[in-house]
Amino acid sequence: METKTSSSSGGGGAAAGTEQRRAGLVEVQAAAAALRRSEVFHVVKELVGFVLYMHHQIPSVLQSLEDEFASLKEEMTEMTLQPAELKPSDQRKYNTRKREVRRRIKKHEKLMKGISILLCALQQALDEVSSIEGVVLILGGSLVRPLFVYDITISHGTFDSGSAKDHALTKLAQSVSRKAIRALVSCGAGSLSYTGPSKLFLLVRCPSTLNLPLDFLPKRDFRYSKKVVPLQMHIKCSKADCQGNNQHRMSIADAPCSTSESFLSDSIWFQCKHTIRGLPGKASLEG
Repeated sequence: METKTSSSSGGGGAAAGTEQRRAGLVEVQAAAAALRRSEVFHVVKELVGFVLYMHHQIPSVLQSLEDEFASLKEEMTEMTLQPAELKPSDQRKYNTRKREVRRRIKKHEKLMKGISILLCALQQALDEVSSIEGVVLILGGSLVRPLFVYDITISHGTFDSGSAKDHALTKLAQSVSRKAIRALVSCGAGSLSYTGPSKLFLLVRCPSTLNLPLDFLPKRDFRYSKKVVPLQMHIKCSKADCQGNNQHRMSIADAPCSTSESFLSDSIWFQCKHTIRGLPGKASLEG
């Protein structure tokens, strides 16, 4: 797998043949015939975590945040079984620690619940479709007036019989997500200053005839402010039929999805009704 980029500014950058960037489009080439549902899910999850972290909506990278929160929950469960007898000094330490763990859990519980619900909804949606053409991550106060837009086309062919809930993490999924994030960083994604807590919205592009779970609502005429220039990424598999997906490179800000349906077999955007609300400031689990 390799990432191809060429800077539109004509400046320095990665060596030729390693990366390619043109007119706001970043291309990531995967050396595989197709991506599985679980691999698409992992890549999108990593990009969600990247957007949240780089725009200061979460205090640490998503994997560390999940691990620390799970550890706190486990510790609280263990502490509910208080030892029969403790010395007064040990009892005070025990009570102090219990209050601290409870406080830290409460501080991040809403955030972690929001992340979990959105990702579970995405898994369910992936399991319901035979193919997915794109994902859009929007950060801001509303869909129509976003601060940042990440428009990701995924040319992966047709899904196999696997599930997005498969826990096995493949080397391909790790490689694609790592290269995708590296390409976004090279484009300066997330380099702007902190703008306060925002919402992260998730939309997926699928044929309108599909019956997605109730967690996703059709948005036929979806568009947002033309003042926002999306960062566009195309993840391509080596043998995927990319011809139709390439038509999607028309900016959503310039035309509603209904305009491009003729190019994409009546495909439209579906919005996940769940959002992730970022934390104020640069709080940490210890803070």
